[in-house]
Amino acid sequence: MIGIIDYGMGNLQSVKNALDFLNEESVITSDPEVLYACDRVILPGVGAFRDCMENIHARGLFAPVKKIVNEMHKPFLGICLGMQMLFEESEENGITEGFGFLKGRIVRMEDTSVRIPQIGWNLLEFTQDTPLRARLSEHPYVYYVHSYYAKDCAAEDRIAVSAYGSMTVPGLVGHDNVLGAQFHPEKSGRDGLEILRWFTEVSL
Repeated sequence: MIGIIDYGMGNLQSVKNALDFLNEESVITSDPEVLYACDRVILPGVGAFRDCMENIHARGLFAPVKKIVNEMHKPFLGICLGMQMLFEESEENGITEGFGFLKGRIVRMEDTSVRIPQIGWNLLEFTQDTPLRARLSEHPYVYYVHSYYAKDCAAEDRIAVSAYGSMTVPGLVGHDNVLGAQFHPEKSGRDGLEILRWFTEVSL
């Protein structure tokens, strides 16, 4: 069973629909006990970083998520804003603390020569050897919607990146049992679904 965290924000149903397509059983819930019983957990995210973290705290989910990752060591996937919340902090609408599972901070995309937010498809380029690469197409394109991105991300945590203007956007990041996708795998066609399938199968 895969738990999809419901904290009142995020396109939860689209993630569940993708998992249904993959024949993976999942549940949308804000109940920590249900999440503790799941084999893997996904944190989707749409909106502003501060609002999302406030909702996480208001629903009493901050400590349970920490427990799921740090104590129970369950495979944990953050999608889009959910990926950003894996980092130490964000400057969006003022400095806001994230979960701190990954080193680095979230900053506004600074290259004004390109459209911000970045909305659309971009090439995902792998910076690490991973079995996932062989499961994707030769030139995997994924779908982004974001105005902020991870800065000062540790090189060993960057799995794949996308170039946007002069910026190198960490697209896929990971550390121990934590995986993050800045793009929306559930909206990224066959390659996106394959990334989700990989998350459901591998031991992180």
